[in-house]
Amino acid sequence: MPESRQSPYIRTALPDDEEELSLLDRRTWSYLHSVMPQPRPPHPPFFDERHAPADHLVAELDRRIVGYVRLGFPTSLAVNAHVRQIQGLAVADEARGLGVGRALIRAAVEEARRRGARRITLRVLGHNTPARKLYESEGFVVEGVLPEEFFLGGQYVDDVIMGQGL
Repeated sequence: MPESRQSPYIRTALPDDEEELSLLDRRTWSYLHSVMPQPRPPHPPFFDERHAPADHLVAELDRRIVGYVRLGFPTSLAVNAHVRQIQGLAVADEARGLGVGRALIRAAVEEARRRGARRITLRVLGHNTPARKLYESEGFVVEGVLPEEFFLGGQYVDDVIMGQGL
């Protein structure tokens, strides 16, 4: 595939994106960013009762989905309904370094603001330096660390909580 120099097109996911997003999710799986075991068949649906298409923004380059961000609530409690949380971010290997992740983060922040949120948060694994640097460059700050919260791929990994006001 020729390298695209255009900016990614960001849009809300559609039900028809299910298969392409599910495949992208499986292809980008890594203990660098996932606490879930490596996906194996049969694969659960990408969209479910907790994660609807409207909760996802997708990035397209050359009319192909090359990334997504999942935006949800950190809890189901009404007392923190003013907070949105980035609950997943994936960028296809061939689209890395093209600004897709940054465009998705910016779009998620704007969407959270549009939906009336006062804050946006996320959790990132401590060893995921590229993601942490990206989030920091987009205004997220470390608000807490759960040391050695996960045992992944043979090592203990911190869970880093980041956020920013909107």
